[in-house]
Amino acid sequence: MSDSQASAKFEWPIRVYIEDTDAGGIVYHARYLHFMERARTEWVRSCGVGLRAGLAENISYVVQRLSVHYAVPAVLDDEISVTAEPVAFGRVWMDFRQQVVRARDGKTLCEANVRVACIALDSGRPRRLPENMRELLALHSQHLQKDNQTKHEITQE
Repeated sequence: MSDSQASAKFEWPIRVYIEDTDAGGIVYHARYLHFMERARTEWVRSCGVGLRAGLAENISYVVQRLSVHYAVPAVLDDEISVTAEPVAFGRVWMDFRQQVVRARDGKTLCEANVRVACIALDSGRPRRLPENMRELLALHSQHLQKDNQTKHEITQE
């Protein structure tokens, strides 16, 4: 994984299809969770972490905690961008800040804070994050701290 992959907020483009909407053409609220899941998965994949390898090693990830704010609805044919930004991690969990943004006007449609826990597939019990995931999150955390320090220095001037 490159430094730029670790420091950049990951974005995944999605177009809203009829299957994502209700009869009025508005995206059904639970579909946003699908969109966010895809963005988190694609972030992991873009950083070179193999998901199939994890399954072979009895590792899986589950959403443990979720806080969502729906601001403006997406509609049929909207092009949206879904972000995935890890913001903290512990021994068995990682926290993400996520947004769904409409491409044409940059309007934030939905925001979420998501805690994902690492579990053993065979027992469903929590297990330590694998080393490659901890390294990835630590690298991202370093970049996040640098970005926050730079923002703080700019506001001080």
